[in-house]
Amino acid sequence: MGHERAKRAAAEQASLLVEDGMRVGLGTGTTVAFLLPALAARSLDIVCVATSPATEKQARSLGLDVRAFAELERLDLAIDGADQVDPAGWLVKGGGGAHTREKIVAAAAEHFVVIVSADKLVGEITPPVPLELLSFGLASTLRQLGEVRLRPGPPSPDGGVIADWYGEIRGLAELAGRLDAQPGVVEHGLFPAEMVETVIAGDEEGGARKVKG
Repeated sequence: MGHERAKRAAAEQASLLVEDGMRVGLGTGTTVAFLLPALAARSLDIVCVATSPATEKQARSLGLDVRAFAELERLDLAIDGADQVDPAGWLVKGGGGAHTREKIVAAAAEHFVVIVSADKLVGEITPPVPLELLSFGLASTLRQLGEVRLRPGPPSPDGGVIADWYGEIRGLAELAGRLDAQPGVVEHGLFPAEMVETVIAGDEEGGARKVKG
């Protein structure tokens, strides 16, 4: 119950950053599920892009104007959750398997805001790191990556294989570069700190504060 209250507090505070006329990227996950009704309640004139079918379905049901990303050249703001946030602002995302779309949307936005419950704030990033992999050559990709486990469940929204990397993290930038360079890896769930403008953390008492930005 406390985590739910914390997620709601962070989401509601982030919703206040949205203004009339904005083009807004909507993330995926349990914290974003609290953001959508908070946005809808403000009755703003905004256009949204969703990072997953689940987000799109919920947003449309609440009356939000969700468009195909191809219709928009850029986004003013993107709001999303995270699985881990370190003190520098690095993120791990992808618990829901939509991290490729989430990273594309975050990179396209002028401002990227992350909303989390305070338990997602960590001293350092630890495994697992979510991956989206091509099914073509999957066995070869897995062999070259090393300590990776395929995740049971559905594929990514674009049909990619979802897996998790469990190797030793010697440095976040080094690991991100290695994963970026590996053929067969569509995207990984490490988001660099420079991509993240603001992090809002909610607490179990229903308060929320900026821990970055």
